[in-house]
Amino acid sequence: MDLQDQLKNLFPDHEMAPEEEIEAAAHELYVQKEPMICKFEKRKGKATTIIEGYEGSDEDFKILAKEIKTKLSVGGTFKDDSIIIQGDYRDKIMTILKEKGFKVKRVGG
Repeated sequence: MDLQDQLKNLFPDHEMAPEEEIEAAAHELYVQKEPMICKFEKRKGKATTIIEGYEGSDEDFKILAKEIKTKLSVGGTFKDDSIIIQGDYRDKIMTILKEKGFKVKRVGG
């Protein structure tokens, strides 16, 4: 017996309303003309990849940071108008950003 059957037994007079379709509008990121900078640093002896130079809103940059972190399955943060990713993922991040239409410049190493 599934949940729907149990609910029908508890509330026999209740009629099910048709389910409404929820439209998920894709959020468009602002694609800038100037290249974003993707650089490598060591902080406290650990490798980090830093992405800077986004000219759009902070909310768009946070969405981009979350998407990069989930695609790479790594930790990171958004701080001081830059995305800090744990580990050296410059090549992978650059391909992700280029697929989205961004221009990326590799700095360091």
